[in-house]
Amino acid sequence: MAAEQRLVARSGDKLDLLLFREAGLGPSDLTRVLDANPGLADLGPILPLGTVVIVPATAETSAPRVRPLIQLWD
Repeated sequence: MAAEQRLVARSGDKLDLLLFREAGLGPSDLTRVLDANPGLADLGPILPLGTVVIVPATAETSAPRVRPLIQLWD
């Protein structure tokens, strides 16, 4: 299991953008991250510069994500 991550918000970051850019996480991970960071949702849609967001460790975090192959033509 991987250790928890600490992400730092840049100017104009929204939580979903920060999670995707820094940790490769998607919308399904938002609830888990919000539960680990009480009061984070109260900061509004745009995180203040320098806000630290804790991403809790899970078994899924250590496994690489597999994306389905998309073919444009047959």
